[in-house]
Amino acid sequence: MKQAAIESAYRLAQERYAELGVDTEKAMRVLAGVPISLHCWQGDDVGGFENQGSLADGGIMATGNYPGKARNADELRADLEEVLSMAPGRHRLNLHAIYLETDGRRVERDQIDVAHFERWIDWAKSLGIGMDFNPTFFAHPKAADGFTLAHGDEGIRRFWIDHGIACRRIGQEIGRRLGTTCITNFWIPDGYKDVTVDRLAPRRRLRESLDAIFAEPIDPALNRDAIESKLFGIGSESYVVGSHEFYLGYAVRNNKLLCLDAGHFHPTETIADKISSVLLFLEEILLHVSRGVRWDSDHVVTATDDLRAIAEEIVRGEFLDRVHIGLDFFDASINRVAAWTIGARAMIRQLLIALLEPTEQLREMEAAGDFTSRLAMIEELKTLPFGAVWDYYCMANDAMVGADWLIEMQRYESEVLSQRE
Repeated sequence: MKQAAIESAYRLAQERYAELGVDTEKAMRVLAGVPISLHCWQGDDVGGFENQGSLADGGIMATGNYPGKARNADELRADLEEVLSMAPGRHRLNLHAIYLETDGRRVERDQIDVAHFERWIDWAKSLGIGMDFNPTFFAHPKAADGFTLAHGDEGIRRFWIDHGIACRRIGQEIGRRLGTTCITNFWIPDGYKDVTVDRLAPRRRLRESLDAIFAEPIDPALNRDAIESKLFGIGSESYVVGSHEFYLGYAVRNNKLLCLDAGHFHPTETIADKISSVLLFLEEILLHVSRGVRWDSDHVVTATDDLRAIAEEIVRGEFLDRVHIGLDFFDASINRVAAWTIGARAMIRQLLIALLEPTEQLREMEAAGDFTSRLAMIEELKTLPFGAVWDYYCMANDAMVGADWLIEMQRYESEVLSQRE
């Protein structure tokens, strides 16, 4: 699309929004300061570079076999750079512990340290982006029976506690090296597939394990701990130890970030309404933006009503500085880099749409009891020319406009991804 056409369409859109008291320039400035944490695991189907166990050892499954999967860290970093070039703004990397680099040496998870992530840190520093981190409590022989931090065997439990401790130290060092706080997020797959008799004992063990992991003081300016719940998963359809209620209580009592994953609740339950409630009791939260279809199947994030509601809640509540936004999906049925790009652009675009809303006017209508005007205005906003503002924002941030990024993606697939087979 030609620059003159983009600018012309933007000026018209700017006038339309100005009539409602919306400053499009301000909206874009605010958006430019909102980083999205891109999840590394979309690029290789959550495989990592450790190869100690299958994804089934922890209740995770990636579907599809589209060609071009990243086979090593260098290829994964190249793919991430491609995504970052097509996602307007400055964003972050969300890295899992199994993406360590050991030069072929076997390193157990309770023995990992920052030295195994030096290349990732140097790469992030070269791009001027921050990093977040995740312990990996799956795809390991000691997770094969479905339990880790809540395991009945003290030795196995100790192994996973030490892994968590090591990951917090890594997160702290990542924050120190990159000069921006690292969010280290804890999710475990522990649970039972069928009828469960004793639901209390595993939760008691999980609480004790978390207490042991978090006992070491960590500078919150360098690393913040987050804990993530789930309703059910593969192999834990009847009972998950780390339920929403468990982690909500633990986060409030221990001042941890609660991670709300859009795919970890009942299929008809959305996380948008939870954000304001949780932030009454916690200073900050983490979001993992996913898209479940009938259950937590981690489909590529698209511009659904749920995603728009999440963006609107963050903006309307003035929570942008208290909500850390990360993506979490892994789809191997289509071009993986394109899937990443679609999801990242969808999240950023929905935030822009939310920032273009005349929120103060809507709030005044609501406070005055004028619910008719509130509903009418919200409906009229849906046809305003936000697309013209989005195109201009992409152009201003050197990201491809409209579907032009698909041309670049086809080139990348032809010249890079197809050569990996």
